[in-house]
Amino acid sequence: MASIHINILLADDDKDDCLLFKEALEELKLQTTLTLVHDGEQLMQLLANLPTGRHGNSKDVFDVLFLDLNMPRKNGFVCLEEIKSNNKLKSLPIIIFSTSYEQSVADLLYKNGAQYYICKPAEFSELKRIIQEALLLILQKNSAQPPKEKFLLKSLNAKIL
Repeated sequence: MASIHINILLADDDKDDCLLFKEALEELKLQTTLTLVHDGEQLMQLLANLPTGRHGNSKDVFDVLFLDLNMPRKNGFVCLEEIKSNNKLKSLPIIIFSTSYEQSVADLLYKNGAQYYICKPAEFSELKRIIQEALLLILQKNSAQPPKEKFLLKSLNAKIL
């Protein structure tokens, strides 16, 4: 696994969550590059300006996007819809990375094309574990969306049913 390099894009307005995400990545035995954006408009501007990859899409630049839902200027729901409706961007795997979880919201995000949903864990060890699990799933399945019952990646200590 160490020979595979993963280009990660994280869109999250919470600077503490970004720092914890970065620290978790640094402790994993994976080669990664992390790019951060702090609001939906910044995210969409970055994606719009990406060079087109070998296959006519931007998947060659970023391997995965971790997307917070509650961001200023343009929220994650709008960003997800815009990305999945853009031929250049639609193959980019998107993992929802949020502090809250509601089944109806998760159902909508799944329907709109997100690959996985992570409810941010409170413990750092769980954050590392779930980021690693998500990255391994993305690498194994490329950009295929899993069956709906596997959409939510749970922390081992999660109280979500």
